[in-house]
Order: sequence, then structure tokens, then C-alpha cells
Amino acid sequence: MSNKKLTQSEVNDAHKLQTRSLKTPTDLTPKATKEVGAAMNAILADVFALYLKTKNFHWHVSGPHFRDYHLMLDEQGDQLFAMTDPIAERVRKIGGMTLRSISQISKMQRIKDNNAEFVEPLDMLAELCQDNQSLAAELRNAHVVCDENNDISTASLIENWIDETERRTWFLFEACRRAETSGH
Repeated sequence: MSNKKLTQSEVNDAHKLQTRSLKTPTDLTPKATKEVGAAMNAILADVFALYLKTKNFHWHVSGPHFRDYHLMLDEQGDQLFAMTDPIAERVRKIGGMTLRSISQISKMQRIKDNNAEFVEPLDMLAELCQDNQSLAAELRNAHVVCDENNDISTASLIENWIDETERRTWFLFEACRRAETSGH
């Protein structure tokens, strides 16, 4: 390491680097960054809320189908959590700011929490099925925002997340169907 003393100009340049804005360069318009960022931050809040609800039900499921439900909800929770970083990083890539706290998530989320001490297993699955349907609809709305703002990359990611969300919805729907009695 050199003992060279920095000039005032070098110190000023270093200070500018430390204090510059987090605004990432993008060819999207400021309007696009704002609108897509807002849509994706709301999606991120929903995904975090749905992740935690899914894990809550995973931890508290009981009954004769415990193992199947427990494993399915664990897999779905992992899939939801895996969405969070790409969503947040996409917002940053286009020059936006993303969520910073649980309180911000709670203000933005559209997925309702479930704080009940006990929920019947089939009610858990039905609630998560509806929540995933809602998430798919919100993802479609966000896709429209991306299309309107020519953000092809975010739209492409959303398309995969819609497919994953529809798969979770399908599995939850099938798992919570009551067996039909023969002859009816």
C-alpha cells in the first residue's frame, strides 16, 4: 500500500462517488421507471405477504394429509421466495428504488394476512388458492404496465411468474377438492 497523500481533487472525486444518486442508467423514460417500479414493488409486497402466509400454513398444517400438504406448501414457499430477488433487482435495473422494510410491505400488500391461531387444512389450501389467483391477476396488470412502457424484459419475467402462479393455484385447487362420493 502506498503512502501517497491524496490531492484535494482526488478526495472530492471519491466523495462524489460515495454520495451519488442510486439512479441506475436506463433507456426507459422516467415515467416508465416510475410506473413499472411502482407496479413491481406492489407485486413484491404481495409476493412477500404470500410467501409468509404460505410458510405460516406450512408450519401449522395438521391432519391426515399433513405430509403431502406440508411438503407442497414448503415447495410453494420456496418458489415464492425465489421470486423476490429478481423482482427487486429488476426494479433497480430500470433505475427505480425498491422495498426497504416490513412496514413498507404491510402498507403495499394486497394479499391479506391470516393471523388465526388455527385454520383447517382445507381452508388453508382454499385461501392460498384464492391468493395465488389474485397474484396472477396482479401480475397480468403489471404486465400491461410493462407493455405500455415498452419494458420487454420485465414483461418477460412476469410471463414466467404467471405460469408458476397458475401452477400453484392448480395444485392448491386440486389438493383442496373434496372427494366426491360414487353414485352422485
